[in-house]
Amino acid sequence: MDKNTTKCLIIGSGPAGYTAAIYAARAALEPVLYEGLQPGGQLTTTTVIENFPGYPDGIDANQLMSDMRAQAVNLGADVRSGMVTSVDLSKRPFAVTVDDGKTIMAETLIIATGATAKYLGLPSEEKFRGFGVSACATCDGFFYRGKDVAVVGGGDTACEEATYLAHLCKKVYMIVRRNVLRASKAMQERVMQTPNIEILWECQTREVLGDASGVTGVRLVRKSGEEFEKPIDGFFLAIGHHPQSDLFKEWIETDENGYIVTDGKSSRTSVEGVFAAGDVQDPQYRQAIAAAGSGCRAALDAERYILSRQ
Repeated sequence: MDKNTTKCLIIGSGPAGYTAAIYAARAALEPVLYEGLQPGGQLTTTTVIENFPGYPDGIDANQLMSDMRAQAVNLGADVRSGMVTSVDLSKRPFAVTVDDGKTIMAETLIIATGATAKYLGLPSEEKFRGFGVSACATCDGFFYRGKDVAVVGGGDTACEEATYLAHLCKKVYMIVRRNVLRASKAMQERVMQTPNIEILWECQTREVLGDASGVTGVRLVRKSGEEFEKPIDGFFLAIGHHPQSDLFKEWIETDENGYIVTDGKSSRTSVEGVFAAGDVQDPQYRQAIAAAGSGCRAALDAERYILSRQ
C-alpha cells in the first residue's frame, strides 16, 4: 500500500463513527475520521441519555459524544473537522474529497453518516427540539412517565411509537393528517385496542406551544379549518428518517428508502473494501448502543479486509 494512502477512512461521527475509530486505532489502522457538519451526530440534539450501558444515573448526550471522541483521539485516531463533498469508489484506493479541497486516498472506507429525522419544519418545533420535541420515543419516552404526549404520523413507526409511549404516559394523542392510518393491519389493531391512545383524525400541527420549561401544548388545525389546542408535555415526530447516503448512491447499493444495504450481519457493502455502520444502514433500531456496536463491526471488518490483502 502506498504510504500516502490512509488505511482506514471514517466518514461521520456519532456513536458509530467514534466507536469505529476506537477499534480501528487499537488495530493499528491509523484511522482518519471526518466529523461532518454535526460532530457527535444526531445524539447531540437530545439531552440526557439514560439507556446507554455503564451510566446508572444517565449521562448528558454531548458529554457522551465528547468522551467517545476523546477516547478515539487518545488511542491514536486522527479526528478532523470537515465535511466530505464527493467520493470516487470506482477503484482502490478510494478517492474522497473534503470541503477544504483536499483529496484523501483510502484503502478502506467506513460510512457512518447517520440518518436525520424528518421534521414538520415549524419554527416552534425547532425552538423546543430537545425540550419536549423529540423524534425518538425509545430514547426520550422515559422522561414523560405519567404525562400527556402527542405523536405525529399515521404509519407503522408512528403506531409503534404511540403504543410504546402508551405504556409510560397517561395519554397519547396521535396526530394523523388523513382519515385512515397507513400502518399495517396488525399495528392499527394494536393502536385501536390501547385505551389511552386517542387518534386526532384529519389534523395537522399549526404550532408547538411552550415556555421556558419546555413544551406545554400543541395548536392543531382540522381539515375543516377549525383550530384547537391540546395541553401536552411531549411532542414526538414519527414521520420517517432520511439516511445520509446521497453522496454514495452512485457507487453503493441502497434500499428503496436510501439506507445502505449491508451483507447479512456484517458491515460489508456492495463495494469491496467499503463498510457501513450506524443509522445510515439501520432503518430498524436507531439507538446509540446499536450504532456503537455496528461501528465496532465495521472496524473489525475493515481490519480483516486489509489483512486478507497482505
